[in-house]
Amino acid sequence: MFRQVPVLPVVVPIAALVLVGLLLHLRRRGLLDLPRASVALALAVYVAGVVANTVFPVYLDKPTSPSPWHAGLALVPFHDYEVADALMNVAVFVPIGVLASLILARPSWGRVLAVAALISLTIEVTQYVTARTLAGGHVADVDDLLWNVVGGVLGWALLRLAVRAPAVARVHDRFAWR
Repeated sequence: MFRQVPVLPVVVPIAALVLVGLLLHLRRRGLLDLPRASVALALAVYVAGVVANTVFPVYLDKPTSPSPWHAGLALVPFHDYEVADALMNVAVFVPIGVLASLILARPSWGRVLAVAALISLTIEVTQYVTARTLAGGHVADVDDLLWNVVGGVLGWALLRLAVRAPAVARVHDRFAWR
């Protein structure tokens, strides 16, 4: 097996920095309380999980084999893509739709779509760059970008449906950052 950059020493500090930044943001806006801090914690843990599962493994030594080691870039939509991968990408980004709806000042499907697209594009570019420069183990794929955005908008839509119930709306309002 190939030597790899260890995941935890990278993602734990990332999560801690995200959490501290979000808590400071809430404090500056006078919104810091337990429900909103729990949203910040959920977002920090989510970011760590996404980084751990989309950027890693990063290999310290490239394999030696007769076949060349190529950085993956898949730009043709729906070519050689499996339904299971699409469903997984949708599911992974549903929380982005929910969390973005909670933290944005004026959440809308367009704003959530933009947030999901920006996060997904960042992931895909990072995967490509790490594959090219650090022997990363992922392929940057336009299908991942598309299905991630679908997941983000689906998360927003599910939350919009849920808050139609008055009890859910009251809970939502306690956690929302506005």
